[in-house]
Amino acid sequence: MIGATPESPRMFKSDLIDFFSRVPWYVVPAIYVPAISFWMWTGSVSGASAGALVGHFALGVFIWSLLEYWLHRTLFHWIPSFSWGEQFHYILHGVHHTWHQDRYRLVMPPAASVALGVVVWAIVAGIGAALSVVVASIWTWGVFAGIMFGYLCYDMIHYYTHHGKPTSKMMLALRAHHMKHHHNKKFKDLKFGVSNTLWDHVFDTYE
Repeated sequence: MIGATPESPRMFKSDLIDFFSRVPWYVVPAIYVPAISFWMWTGSVSGASAGALVGHFALGVFIWSLLEYWLHRTLFHWIPSFSWGEQFHYILHGVHHTWHQDRYRLVMPPAASVALGVVVWAIVAGIGAALSVVVASIWTWGVFAGIMFGYLCYDMIHYYTHHGKPTSKMMLALRAHHMKHHHNKKFKDLKFGVSNTLWDHVFDTYE
């Protein structure tokens, strides 16, 4: 059982809730690699060709890259103007900025990521159903698999930028990009990309 330590402080009074607020990095691939495989397999048996499935998957990864940027820039840095606004922000994202070396709070707890995934899948499936009169909805499986893969890469890259020892130019650049967002007040409202910097360039938040 992973308990509170100086590096991973208690967030909740409830021992059970506090326990589930900590997630070892390997839980994410343990959940999402099988899920991605299932969605890709379902797309294949539903009639999507290998080429089409790859295209759908690539589109999903692209969609995730925008979702990653948008969620970080808006929801994660949003402080509601309610009495519980500061607490909401701290639990959602502020704790990561305060305790950025907490290796058990660098990936999203499965309950939160799966809940978000259900919402995203409902949207993708809903769009697929709405467009089914003009195009078969088999594309939804590959697209959602790509979104999940993008999320998986995001969480793994996020963990690695904090606790890994990158040597490649790409990973060193991503780590420098993310660390500036964390540690330099100049970039507090800039550099929102974690697994990539594409949308920071597009929306002029790279600097």
